[in-house]
Amino acid sequence: MNLVPVPPLSVLAEVMEQLPRGAFLTVKHKNRVNTMTIGWALAGVAWSRPVFTVLVRPTRHTYKLIEQTPDFTVSVPLKGTFAKELAYCGSHSGGSVDKFAECGLEALPVEGCLSPVVAIPGLHFACRTNLRAPMDPDRMDPALASIYPQKDYHTFYHGEIVGAWRAEA
Repeated sequence: MNLVPVPPLSVLAEVMEQLPRGAFLTVKHKNRVNTMTIGWALAGVAWSRPVFTVLVRPTRHTYKLIEQTPDFTVSVPLKGTFAKELAYCGSHSGGSVDKFAECGLEALPVEGCLSPVVAIPGLHFACRTNLRAPMDPDRMDPALASIYPQKDYHTFYHGEIVGAWRAEA
């Protein structure tokens, strides 16, 4: 897979268009690599740097890994592709299955990041975590409470984008 560098902020419209259909959040801690499907994220500029912010619930296996590693990656498939793999990775726990093996996905190392990207056509972002921010339900709009019936509030991981690439099919 050939990764071509892109300015990260120049491709955010494409990312936001695909995100409701899903993207892969990948983390590596020691020898364990896991990917999960995300459909919520924020991207833009904070601290005068390009950032990607992802949300992970503490009930997810990925949470255990992302808490132990300094970085993460986001792989955004081309529009309409990898729907089956996104569905699988969003409904199975990496604590009990190897999602890469089950979906026939490949982890591709990228420069400057311990966590790999998912080797698929699309957009890829390597992010160095510079803030972990657990949600405070006391500061949340009460209208959002129904999203958290188990009170498993997300933690926001703000990652400075240290690399961005496009991979074609």
